[in-house]
Amino acid sequence: MEEELKCPVCGSLFREPIILPCSHNVCLPCARTIAVQTPEREQHLPALLQPRAAGPAAGSEAEGAAGGGGGGEHADKLSLHSESDSGYGSYTPSLKSPNGVRGLPLGPAPAGSSSAAAPRGAGPSSSLTCPQCHRSASLDPRGLRGFPRNRLLEAIVQRYQEGRAAAKCQLCDRSPPEAAAVACEQCEVLYCAACQLKCHPTRGPFAKHRLLPPPSLPGGPSGGKAAGGARKLPTCADHELENYSMYCVSCGTPVCYQCLEEGKHGQHEVKALGAMWKQHKTQLSQALNGVSDKAKEAKEFLVQLKNILQQIQENGLDYEACLVAQCDALVDALTRQKAKLLTKVTKEREHKLKVVWDQINHCTLKLRQSTGLMEYCLEVIKENDPSGFLQISDALIKRVQMSQEQWVKGALEPKVSAEFDLTLDSEPLLQSIHQLDFIQMKFPITVPPVPLLQLEKCCTRNNSVTLAWRMPPFTHNPVEGYILELDDGDGGQFREVYVGKETLCTIDGLHFNSTYNARVKAFNSSGVGPYSKTVVLQTSDVAWFTFDPSSAHRDIVLSNNNQTATCSSYDDRVVLGTAAFSKGVHYWELHVDRYDNHPDPAFGIARINVVKDMMLGKDDKAWAMYVDNNRSWFMHYNSHTSRTEGGVSKGATVGVLLDLNKHSLTFYINGQQQGPPAFENVEGVFMPALSLNRNVQVTLHTGLEVPQSCDCSGFWSHKWENSFQLPATIVF
Repeated sequence: MEEELKCPVCGSLFREPIILPCSHNVCLPCARTIAVQTPEREQHLPALLQPRAAGPAAGSEAEGAAGGGGGGEHADKLSLHSESDSGYGSYTPSLKSPNGVRGLPLGPAPAGSSSAAAPRGAGPSSSLTCPQCHRSASLDPRGLRGFPRNRLLEAIVQRYQEGRAAAKCQLCDRSPPEAAAVACEQCEVLYCAACQLKCHPTRGPFAKHRLLPPPSLPGGPSGGKAAGGARKLPTCADHELENYSMYCVSCGTPVCYQCLEEGKHGQHEVKALGAMWKQHKTQLSQALNGVSDKAKEAKEFLVQLKNILQQIQENGLDYEACLVAQCDALVDALTRQKAKLLTKVTKEREHKLKVVWDQINHCTLKLRQSTGLMEYCLEVIKENDPSGFLQISDALIKRVQMSQEQWVKGALEPKVSAEFDLTLDSEPLLQSIHQLDFIQMKFPITVPPVPLLQLEKCCTRNNSVTLAWRMPPFTHNPVEGYILELDDGDGGQFREVYVGKETLCTIDGLHFNSTYNARVKAFNSSGVGPYSKTVVLQTSDVAWFTFDPSSAHRDIVLSNNNQTATCSSYDDRVVLGTAAFSKGVHYWELHVDRYDNHPDPAFGIARINVVKDMMLGKDDKAWAMYVDNNRSWFMHYNSHTSRTEGGVSKGATVGVLLDLNKHSLTFYINGQQQGPPAFENVEGVFMPALSLNRNVQVTLHTGLEVPQSCDCSGFWSHKWENSFQLPATIVF
């Protein structure tokens, strides 16, 4: 955790840390050294150090600041400036600039000087550049005191220093060990004076090591103020006599009662400080859980990598021994070739070792960063300062989430295998010895292994299913393609639905409320591999669909995400839905948004190849009910039947019930069944259909419950509000 407690400027533990607008922290003394200002004219530079005021009182205030010990406040505002500063330069204070601009003194200008008398209106602007993200922040008239103190970080640093106060030598043989005199920054070991002379001399390979005072000594890397008494309750930065009591949601900062009464937060949304404290603590704890899981996986992964190192060493030695034995059995002509082959094995081993070591170092670094961040966050959670916590909680939550995201998929998988894919063939004749070399494949090409289904990517949506798969890692046999098979949704025979090289496939046009079994296998030049495990996918119980713009007549006008339809012609035109039904019970409704001049819209079902330039039901590809403002008729193949009283008007709702279990079609108007069942013995594949002219506009509603008056046995009805995806289930 120590890296989290060090200032990015001085590299030491934080002293009086302040929070910059970018959420990073910096020591207050360090902030003085990196604050800069860009003057308009050189003679006006000291004016920023004086308080801005209007009227005759301004001069007396400036003189008071210059002569009355105000140097600390002025030093807070800035200590360095340069006309060529880009915000990314050094943070070492300097009194000279290569451009000839004088650095500002840390104290106020002497009273009566010419520079002190410069006009305030032409004064420079001061800013502070974050040493981590390089974002620039402007200073208000309060200077650096305008940035909030990070009291939680300050308390954690103090507690951390106290925990390391009793630093002892780590190499002493005596008990108890002597007090540490130095700490080696490179070795990360504490030495007493005797052990340092004996074990860590300042010569040879240790000459470049940096020896620091131990943490317990003043000036050491962990030096700081001793623990004081009870912590003082934080007060408002704008009203120093008021304690924080509420949290401004709009500004993301704690506020006091007076801020709400007369300050800028009066019209903002505020919440209780304790409630927001608990809420942000919960968010940080939840984010830490993910990082903790990844840290655990990383530790296990490091163990795996170290085992691979050992296996690489052992396998490399085995290959070398085998190679030497084979070469010694050959005639003298093999001697020169043997050296070449040994070199290839060594290079292969060194390459694998280098890759694994690089991966170990990379993973160790990320693990150390994540672990340090975890420990720091846990210490922050222990703090009982709500306002201080809320000042840094958002930034910490983002850091924790970013720390979790850095463990991208594949980061915890070895980049190389411990196996050496090299085989020496000792059968060639002597005249072929000079051409002897390793073959790339360790084993002869065989059929591919079993593909692995990726259940997290397998899902269903409406009457479509999506399947994904991959090959196992370290597969030596090539794969030329895959064969995906699906049954009929009723436990029947499997059939091929896809053959190709892709590992993600979506199958459309399946039955609703059906269970499908899928499996996949791979193939190459040697043949077809075994099947994968079977995945079971359940399609949606109810259908969600819209009007289909691709198949609609060109005079049809669609809007509202293709859920509202009208027509630009006075003649009837047909539009179909995007769903196709061949099984189950389905119900949808059409709301009449506009009804002018008593037209005859028709509602029903149709085949995909229905005629679209005349009223629905006039050909043999559609089954419909057409209705005016007084009565309705059923129509199929231009045959009109079952005239029924009761029509539609603006605001009416027409329901269509397609029961393919009973092979019937029934219509409803305003929730009441309109006449007897319109058609029976309907079989095949049907699509929702509608015909209308420009005097009518309707809106489609899908995924609805079947009307209660309908006796649809075996139908599992639901009222859905959004489309959904069902997870896949694997069957062993």
